[in-house]
Amino acid sequence: MTPQEQNRYQRHTSLPEIGTEGQLKFKKARVLVIGAGGLGCPVLQYLAAAGVGHIGIVDSDVVDESNLQRQILYTSADIGLSKADCAKQKLINQNPFIEIKSYAVRLNAENAVKLISDYDLVVDGSDNFRTRYLVSDACVLAQKPFVFGSIYKFEGQVSVFNYKDGPTYRCLYPEANDLGSCSEMGVLGVLPGTIGCLMATEVLKIIGGIGEVLSGKLLVYDARKGSFSSFTFPAVEANKKTSSIQPFEESCSSAVQEISAEELKSKLDKGEVIAIIDVREEHEYAEENISGKSIPLKTLIHNMHLIPKNIPVVIHCKSGARSKKAVEILMEKGYTNTFSLRGGIDAMKGFRESEVS
Repeated sequence: MTPQEQNRYQRHTSLPEIGTEGQLKFKKARVLVIGAGGLGCPVLQYLAAAGVGHIGIVDSDVVDESNLQRQILYTSADIGLSKADCAKQKLINQNPFIEIKSYAVRLNAENAVKLISDYDLVVDGSDNFRTRYLVSDACVLAQKPFVFGSIYKFEGQVSVFNYKDGPTYRCLYPEANDLGSCSEMGVLGVLPGTIGCLMATEVLKIIGGIGEVLSGKLLVYDARKGSFSSFTFPAVEANKKTSSIQPFEESCSSAVQEISAEELKSKLDKGEVIAIIDVREEHEYAEENISGKSIPLKTLIHNMHLIPKNIPVVIHCKSGARSKKAVEILMEKGYTNTFSLRGGIDAMKGFRESEVS
C-alpha cells in the first residue's frame, strides 16, 4: 500500500483481526454488486470506503426521482442517468485507490455466468425474484459465494449462499411463490441502509476470513421493533449440483394454504377445535401473543411431534413470511392440515385471548 492508503485505512489495520494483511486482501478482492438501488447503494459505498480494490456494478436502470427517498448515492442532478455509470463515478470520487467497472446491462441467462466468473464473490441487491434465482444458479455454476439481502416494508433479510459448500438460495426458497406477494410494496427509506450495511459486513468477513459468516443462517431485522432474529436452514445437495440456469416461472400464486384473520375468528366463534402455533422468536412471543403454542421457526424441525395431524393447525408469525416457510416445511413432512395466517399477528389485533386456544 502507498503511504496515502496506509493512512486512509489506519482504523482497519489497527484491528488485530484485519491488520495490513487483511487490508491487502480487501485491496486484491474482486466483488460484483448486482443492483445499484436501495441495497446496492450502501453496499457499494461501504465496500469502496473499506478499500475493496475491484468492484463491478451491474444495473440497467436509470435514476428516478422516486429512488431518492432511499438510494442515497444519487442526487436530483442524477435523475435520468445510468445508475451503474453514475455510481461508478461517485465511488471513484470517494476512493481513487480502487478500480470500478460498470455494466449498464440487465443480468440474464446469457451473460450472468460470464460476468460473475470474473469476480471472487457476488452481492445480490436486486429487487425481484427472477434475478435472485438467476444469481443463485449462476453462482453455483461459477462456484462463487454470494451475499443476499432483501427488504419488505419494515423488514429486511440477510444471508450468504453457496459459501464453502453451504446452502444455496434455492435451499431456503425452493420456489418464488414462497416469498409472498409479487406486487410492489412501499419500504421505509432508512431500511435499505441498515440491511445494506449488514450485507457489506458479510462481504468483508468473507474476504478477510473474519468471524462467523451467515452461511446456512437467515438474519431477519424488524425495524418497527428494532429487533433481530435468525434461523438456520440446511443445504439440499441437489441444489448445489445445478448444471444450467433454471427457467423461472413467475407466479403470484402459492401452494401454501392460507387463512385470513376473519376466517379464523369465525371458526373459533363456532367452537371449532383449532391448534394455533406461533413461530416467532421467544422474546417476540413474550412481548405479545394470542395464546398459541410457541415453537420458533428455527426449532420447528425438532418439535414437529408437538404439532397435531388430526385437527386444523393455524401457524402465524408477525406478518406471514415465516409462517409460510413453516407450513412449507411441515408439508414436506406429510402435514396436510396446516394453514398460514395471512397478515400474521398484526391481522389479529383486537382479538380477545379467550378467542384463541
